[in-house]
Amino acid sequence: MSKSKIALVTGGSRGLGRDMAMNLAQKGTDVILTYHSNQRAAEEVVVEIEKIGQKAKAFKLDTSNIKLFDDFFKEISRYLNTEYGNSNFDFLVNNAGTGLYKSIIETTEDDFDAMLNIHFKGVYFLTQKLLPLLNDEGRIVNISSGLTRFSFPSSSAYASMKGAVEVFTRYLAKELGQRKITANIVAPGAIATDFGDGSNRDNKEKRQFIANATALGRVGEAEDVGGVVTFLCSPDAGWVNGQRIEVSGGMLV
Repeated sequence: MSKSKIALVTGGSRGLGRDMAMNLAQKGTDVILTYHSNQRAAEEVVVEIEKIGQKAKAFKLDTSNIKLFDDFFKEISRYLNTEYGNSNFDFLVNNAGTGLYKSIIETTEDDFDAMLNIHFKGVYFLTQKLLPLLNDEGRIVNISSGLTRFSFPSSSAYASMKGAVEVFTRYLAKELGQRKITANIVAPGAIATDFGDGSNRDNKEKRQFIANATALGRVGEAEDVGGVVTFLCSPDAGWVNGQRIEVSGGMLV
């Protein structure tokens, strides 16, 4: 049986989640990742992690649908018992999500509910569901956004849910302290991935605006974020708890 620590990364098939999964594996962690629809991309991440020498497994999960969580819990428990001889894991990274770029006037109730379900309700209840499997002295890392500190038009619903997750994370830190489980936020700034409409990667004017507003003078890359998540899952971060770490290169400081 493997003696590696085990991380569960939601939305681990692409973008930031992929880089988080790869970084964790490079530091000797086995990885369970979830994907929403792109099974091929998820399996490619599994192959890359196995090349490093760590175990990996991908599970399909719509993290916005809490009705699926009971079955997911059973799947994860069965897999962990088969591969490791027990049903526990060490690190939970709540990363899965989608973007919404609409003004307050344009945002519909359906839009709002979609953001609520995937960025707050899903995170809240998936974490609740998985807590019995999370080892004492484990780690929870919730992914937020720089948009909870600085504000741009057309991000109100998305940013509001991320703000809620930041409050939730502080409560996790407080309530799980007796189990020595830490809970922290990583809040990326503008990152050049296909998240949302991919404009941080493809729109030259937007990229220039971001670079000009950022102390380090460029748009962020997925590779800028995964290492911070991995740090929070390392022994070096054992005394970091209930904190928000913004990874934005000094955007709008």
